[in-house]
Amino acid sequence: MTPAPPVMTPLSLMYPLMASDLDELAAFGETVRDLALERLYLGQSLVVDTHQAFAHLAGRGIRVPAGTSVALTALRHPLDAAVQARSVALLTGRPVVAGFGAGDPDFVAALRGEPYESPLTAVAEYLSVVRRLLDGEAVEDFRGRYVRLDGGPLPLPHAAAAAPCPRVSLGVGVLRPRMAHTAGQIADVAITLLTPAGHLREAIVPALARGAGSRGRPVPGVTAIVPCAVRRPGRDPRKLAFAAHAPHLSGEHYAAMLRSAGLDVDVSDPWAGAGALVDGGVFAYGTPEEVAAQLTGYGEAGATEIALSCAGVLLTEGPEAALADVRAIVEAVRDRAGRPAPVTRIP
Repeated sequence: MTPAPPVMTPLSLMYPLMASDLDELAAFGETVRDLALERLYLGQSLVVDTHQAFAHLAGRGIRVPAGTSVALTALRHPLDAAVQARSVALLTGRPVVAGFGAGDPDFVAALRGEPYESPLTAVAEYLSVVRRLLDGEAVEDFRGRYVRLDGGPLPLPHAAAAAPCPRVSLGVGVLRPRMAHTAGQIADVAITLLTPAGHLREAIVPALARGAGSRGRPVPGVTAIVPCAVRRPGRDPRKLAFAAHAPHLSGEHYAAMLRSAGLDVDVSDPWAGAGALVDGGVFAYGTPEEVAAQLTGYGEAGATEIALSCAGVLLTEGPEAALADVRAIVEAVRDRAGRPAPVTRIP
């Protein structure tokens, strides 16, 4: 009997830079639309605000499902975060994954005067208030450790919008089991980056399930942002991984997660850490078919969505090369799953 083809985990695309070159951003949005990918993810931008970047795309006629990966909690009050997420949903007419994270402790301290003593509590309070506001609840007197909201009912229910609002799902940036447990208690999606498939399967997914079980709620989905590139003449995968992720490899929170997953990563030597990403399969590199096989492993480990990030190629060779890799990888994934490629739309 011929074995069934692998089940294809939905594919999304990550635009891994701050939204500054809007034509380049539009090319990524058009790729999501033309390849019928799940959504476009943007990280936190301090150049052109992430939510305004999605509004810009909508104004250009590129209305694709949006995701933030991740918006930093210290930058916005939860009320403003709810308004921004709902605005993107209304302007695009598409579902939104509003992903949040505490961010680097030094960055938080620069804004608040001190880091969060408990990032878990900060994220849990933040998402609780955002969810209640998006659901139209009157949050009249919330006084948490990090979040405060006083006063009467606020005019934020979806029903108050001029048109029905697409669903806004709440995401949490997750590196380790403790945050995964918190995500399981309160979020719709756990968003991972540089997470080995084995760590996802053995540590993150079980912690999500435990957190969800403690509240009697469904287990959140898992969006795995996977750095990748196609093997081409003259390319060095370590250089690509270093170009994209030297700042992450210099941060102790990422290094600690990778060490717990068995990779030899030290913040004092991000170049060696880039090699560890390649050798450990965290940076997916090879022929399109080989990359597709590695991505299948993430689906088998529990990812319910995979966001392709060709940041290394984008930073070293430009957007055309990066999007050529995206198209080749998506085609290989779909071939592997036995699905026909969509007909490309011509603007």
